[in-house]
Amino acid sequence: MPYILASDIPSELPGLQFRKLLERKGILEIPGTHNGMAALQAKAAGFEASYLSGAAMTASMGIPDLGIITVDEVTFFIRQVARASGLPVLVDADTGYGEVLNVMHTVRCFEDAGAAAIHIEDQLLPKKCGHLNDKKLADPRDMAAKVAAANKARRHLYLIARTDAAASEGLDGAVARAKLYVEAGADAIFPEALTSAEMFCEFARRVPGVPLLANMTEFGRSPFFTASEFEEMGYRMVIWPVSSLRMANRAQADLFATLRRDGGAHKIVGKMQTRAELYDLIGLPRYEALDASIVQTIVPTRAPSE
Repeated sequence: MPYILASDIPSELPGLQFRKLLERKGILEIPGTHNGMAALQAKAAGFEASYLSGAAMTASMGIPDLGIITVDEVTFFIRQVARASGLPVLVDADTGYGEVLNVMHTVRCFEDAGAAAIHIEDQLLPKKCGHLNDKKLADPRDMAAKVAAANKARRHLYLIARTDAAASEGLDGAVARAKLYVEAGADAIFPEALTSAEMFCEFARRVPGVPLLANMTEFGRSPFFTASEFEEMGYRMVIWPVSSLRMANRAQADLFATLRRDGGAHKIVGKMQTRAELYDLIGLPRYEALDASIVQTIVPTRAPSE
């Protein structure tokens, strides 16, 4: 159910909530939730944190994931996802939306919007999806400076540094960068686009004692692994970044094709979320009860002498 009263909202800061989830045993499973509705559905399914993917945000806006959206556009997504579910939200901060000072500004804006954690990556603009080719990497010292800046700017935010170096610099380069970023203040490391179980295991072995995040995206360079398999490889977090958007997009495409073919949705109405299910999920009865308890119409009257 959505949080609509101040008393509903967790009193603990989102970053601290996220840290406490990671202190427990077991891997933290973080599904991508590209809008408030997806966040509510993830919460209803039992997930305790959610992920806001840059690729999903941009795709939902009808544009590619090339680092062309702004901090303000991302905070719009953060607010709706965090407010709708109350779950701690891990946010894809791309390259930090600029250099050192921009990164500090991003951290403050994202914290104010309700983010619990972010990851920033060591690509240069225009950045690409981590599973595409010909990514251009920043100098590792420049990226470390961004991590240090984010560390200085944050109040409670959990800070994850992503490295895309495995594709161009090999595992040695990715490990060296990871260690540098941890020294600069990163809480955890996200090694992107590893291509085998052996690579995932070897990276974890060579970066001991540091929480690691695994990306289980579909149609990418990484093979399919389950959350428990990633846990066995030494990973503390796993994200499914764009899965919810891909499922929603396919369903919408089927709907529009059906409308054009049949002149209506009567043949697929059984696949739809019902009105009652929608209202229950977004908490309409709670809003109506709250409104009725607060607002009472009072008809103004005039004194007899007026």
